[in-house]
Amino acid sequence: MEYGMACAIGGAALAAFLSGAGSSIGLGIAGRSAAGVLSEKPERYGSLTLMVVLPSTQGVYGFIIALMVMVKLNMFGGGLETPISVQEGLALLAACLPVGIGGLFSAIHQGKTSAGGILMAAKKPEMAVKAGVLYSAMVELYAILGFLVSLLVILMGIELGGA
Repeated sequence: MEYGMACAIGGAALAAFLSGAGSSIGLGIAGRSAAGVLSEKPERYGSLTLMVVLPSTQGVYGFIIALMVMVKLNMFGGGLETPISVQEGLALLAACLPVGIGGLFSAIHQGKTSAGGILMAAKKPEMAVKAGVLYSAMVELYAILGFLVSLLVILMGIELGGA
């Protein structure tokens, strides 16, 4: 495999790995808080579930970007007929970084924010959606921005094969 293709595939792997790692950490943080609350108040399961799963979206964003890179490389159709240059491979790698790095940090912080909302909802269940979900969803904005930057650069900013 040539260096350009290795860089592009490495970018896809980083998008999926970094955002997925952030999601799993964020889910773990929120899940631990929910488990503690549910051990005392199992009736709150429904209101806490959304706050626990919110950090998982970043992993989905990274997965979609990794798929978009693989589609761009025509990996599902037998591979590129023309090898990609080092510059094209590095461009794809760089395009994957906003969703990967943004997803890593936003998912972790979204998990922490969700954990705070879960603890708040334990004492004030009426605030679960009003504040707990809303505050956690605000952190999501930065994951969405990273996803959009990665997606737009991959779809519109990089032409492969000198075309």
